[in-house]
Amino acid sequence: MTRDQIFEFFRILAEDNPSPETELEFGNVYQLLVAVVLSAQATDVGVNKATRKLFSAVKTPHQMIELGEEGLKQHIRTIGLFNAKAKNVIALSGLLIERFGGEVPQDRDLLTTLPGVGRKTANVVMNCAFGAETFAVDTHVFRVSNRTGLAKGKSVEKVEALLEKRVPQPFRRHAHQWLILLGRYTCKARQPECWRCPVAGPCGFRQKVLEPKAGAKVAEKTLRKMAS
Repeated sequence: MTRDQIFEFFRILAEDNPSPETELEFGNVYQLLVAVVLSAQATDVGVNKATRKLFSAVKTPHQMIELGEEGLKQHIRTIGLFNAKAKNVIALSGLLIERFGGEVPQDRDLLTTLPGVGRKTANVVMNCAFGAETFAVDTHVFRVSNRTGLAKGKSVEKVEALLEKRVPQPFRRHAHQWLILLGRYTCKARQPECWRCPVAGPCGFRQKVLEPKAGAKVAEKTLRKMAS
């Protein structure tokens, strides 16, 4: 994608959804951090189901420590890798109390010193909680960046570096969230739904799917009838 195509790509996404937000549910920055840690190799829908009751009772690292590892497991056992995640959440909660007075640090490097917090998790927290212009590259962002030609790279690190370089203002603040939503609902892994994609024009993907499969057409017609 050229510089002009990239600008148009994000202009359209911004016009379609001016203020995109994470689909993870949380009430404060600490809960966001916990939710993102739990979301590794899990869906936001699954995490939200598990954390609704948890977050009604646990709002601070101190309360999480009081709940304990076994108590936490009872809340999150429907999430993949819940044993390891429970251990990390309890450990990071303890370190937040010990090192940061119970507050989530507004620094990506400090965040990555916490158990279970990698660069992607830190980028999400920095962006969603503190408004930082970071690019969290998950599977959706990686796929969309490569498929569209926005930022083609064989590694997460390469794609992130290219996004840092290529995404222009005034779109940097929300760019990663637009890409996640685009990949989750339109530019899907199995088959991109280019026929209904708002950015199919500037997108650089050469094998665009401009017609849905027969089954998809039937389903789309059914949904339209139900909506009318």
